[in-house]
Amino acid sequence: MKDHDDILVKVEGLSKKFCKDLKTSLWYGVKDLISNVRGNQHERLLRPKEFWAVKDVSFEVRRGECLGLIGHNGAGKSTLLKILNGLIMPDAGKVTIRGRVGALIELGVGFNPILSGRENIYNNGAILGFSRKEIDAKLEAIIAFAELEEFIDMPVQHYSSGMKVRLGFAVAAQMEPDVLIIDEVLAVGDLGFVLKCFKTIDNILPKTAVIFVSHSMPMVNRMCNQIILMDRGNSIFQGDDVAKAIDLYYMRFANNESGILFDDQSVVVEHVKILNARKYSHGISQLNWNDSLCINVKFQLLDLKEMPWVILLLFDKEQRPVAYLKQIELVKEDLQRDNYLNFKIIHEKINLSKGIYTVDLLICKAYTKEPYIRIKSALSFQVLHQEDVWPTFFLPTTYENINLD
Repeated sequence: MKDHDDILVKVEGLSKKFCKDLKTSLWYGVKDLISNVRGNQHERLLRPKEFWAVKDVSFEVRRGECLGLIGHNGAGKSTLLKILNGLIMPDAGKVTIRGRVGALIELGVGFNPILSGRENIYNNGAILGFSRKEIDAKLEAIIAFAELEEFIDMPVQHYSSGMKVRLGFAVAAQMEPDVLIIDEVLAVGDLGFVLKCFKTIDNILPKTAVIFVSHSMPMVNRMCNQIILMDRGNSIFQGDDVAKAIDLYYMRFANNESGILFDDQSVVVEHVKILNARKYSHGISQLNWNDSLCINVKFQLLDLKEMPWVILLLFDKEQRPVAYLKQIELVKEDLQRDNYLNFKIIHEKINLSKGIYTVDLLICKAYTKEPYIRIKSALSFQVLHQEDVWPTFFLPTTYENINLD
């Protein structure tokens, strides 16, 4: 049984609505000021031109837990964070936060641009509730972590975005708040600094409750043990099955229509599909880890004097290119009736880690690779495995015992 004393963040039925029109919003604001005097009885009702940015969201975060908030743009994540940080007031619901709160929700928020980095450290520390003596004790560690020794007395308005992120995270993390709120700002930092941030969060997490928002699912998978998937202000999935929430998040991308990036009208693609898929979920082919990947490509040549090459490019869950399947060098003997080409491409024992992947199709001139047609996300497929890992590849291994005698 978990101790209720460890609950640092408790959100109950939180809702926030906005108006799409500025003039109407101002008029509603005046009416709300008047109604609030008598007690607003219509806080949960939408008026014309209003929409819910956050709707009936509830959760708890205990000390030692990291809650991930994921969802596409406009899902309500940033609005929820601003409510938690006290920047905006909710229309309904209740937020209870125990202890000191450190927040990184927008680049440069909380910094006075005309003050130096050093002066902003003291300002931010004071806002977090720390005394000057406590800040003095942490000052050198903050400056060293931010790697800003040479620039700490320079006005923050002259800092780059990466420098602002380093300083903001250094203050928020090194002061060891009870609650740490992190928005997408870590995406601005370089890889070395991001890895250092992860290590710091690992160190402070046992004493802290962390709320983390990111569009980088590997980061979410790496950090979070609780997750909420938001869509249009609503929580559509919530719990400790982080992998399932991430899969649902990726489904939104995988279901998008494929797009033709280039087409010179000399090739007509009839289909690109996986032949050996075991089953389908939301229209996506599913393969077990270590199955063979068998892709069928069928297209017609309209007016080509030379046989094309066919290239398939694989992209991972973050749309990073991860594999190039060796080109298919077609010959005239492959042509079928009406200049059709119909063949399958086989990659045996796929070792991609669990998740959703997309395939780009490129039909091009031999050797020069000048495209005839290129289709983005010509197909999508999901790799199934009981283990969820951050790296793209999950490689099988064997071992042999070495006798010490």
